[in-house]
Amino acid sequence: MRRTDPGQDHGPVRYGPPLPADGLPVLPELSAVLAAAAARADAQPVGGAPALLEAACGYWTRRGLPTVPDQVAAGPGAPALLLALTAALAGDGADVLVPRPCAAWWAPYARLLGRPAYHVPTPAESGGVPDPYALLETVRRVRAEGGDPRLLVLSVADDPTATVAPPELLHETVEAATTEGLHLVSDETWRDTLHTPRDTVLLSPAEMWPGQVTVVTDLAGSLLPPGWPAAVARFPDTAGGRHLHARVLDILTALGARIAAPVAAAAGYALDEPPPLTERREATVRLHARVAAAAHTAVVAAGALARPPQAGRHLYADLSPLRAPLAARGVSDAQDLEDLLTARLGMPAPGGHRFGDDLGALRVRLSTGPLLGGTDEERTECLASPVPLELPHVRSALNSLRSAFDDLRDDAQREEPPR
Repeated sequence: MRRTDPGQDHGPVRYGPPLPADGLPVLPELSAVLAAAAARADAQPVGGAPALLEAACGYWTRRGLPTVPDQVAAGPGAPALLLALTAALAGDGADVLVPRPCAAWWAPYARLLGRPAYHVPTPAESGGVPDPYALLETVRRVRAEGGDPRLLVLSVADDPTATVAPPELLHETVEAATTEGLHLVSDETWRDTLHTPRDTVLLSPAEMWPGQVTVVTDLAGSLLPPGWPAAVARFPDTAGGRHLHARVLDILTALGARIAAPVAAAAGYALDEPPPLTERREATVRLHARVAAAAHTAVVAAGALARPPQAGRHLYADLSPLRAPLAARGVSDAQDLEDLLTARLGMPAPGGHRFGDDLGALRVRLSTGPLLGGTDEERTECLASPVPLELPHVRSALNSLRSAFDDLRDDAQREEPPR
């Protein structure tokens, strides 16, 4: 990942961190479906072919969101869909609201369209969903300054914080947003990666206010490899939702944003959730939950702060308690911290500034995928092992992580004045 350097025109739009990958070989059944479709020469229609839209309807209906094909659009990744949604909802002078922090790819699309993205603080217990009172205050302030906030992007299962917002917070925030006339885009890319699904309640905002919420799911979250870009959007079943759907299709057409035919075939197969895919997904979630818990323990034991990861393949660490020893190593902001940890760990450790956090805050997102090994054989062994944390290559990766943070803790202890 390149260092952000505005002087050289390097910025988060071009160099933002990608979604945390699972680090695993492609499911053979998925590869077979993609290979069987590789000979197709015809282009997919903009918005997705009927078979793909039907598969998306089934996916959402199984999750308590009854859906028909006229409510669905597909695109080559969630960024393309969010760009089209932002252009449709906020392209005529309206403003966009996002949580602080938020997924690295949300805010750039507002900026590309010449619109500011206003960051709203999240509560202490979770990320992804703004604090309702902070949201109302931000809306009031933006309007007082002549702005026109219309769109709020949020995620119940969050990147970068790996938390799941509790239903009561979500209800209050969605109620505040809809009262203020905001349309919500709910990024539900990580909803199928809950670490303890029996103990974690995840509700979609579309279940609460179905007429004012568009759901976007990037299939790289739990269904497809990140190198096969595909995503689907579910629009409200209202007159406004149908108008928005048509407008988004117009924009996707102008962009030429179609899913490649082989990827579309694999996406349809994945959205149908056949047993091989669901078994792999469940095993993958269990594996990353164990590794994320071990990484969280190592980070917290060294004196850093981090919410316990509840979803996804990552965690979000705050190293502000270690600011003094970090300063001694030349680290004064999140970019410096990113450079230090990326070099020390041998894996990307994007700083919090890439997710909308303050540059001066010493926060990073750590992904669990790179901790699974350096070869497909090692990663496959992780997936099959009942005790993946005891495998030599995983133990070595976790020890390196632990050592990097323990060094900072030891430096901090040496700098404490005697009592």
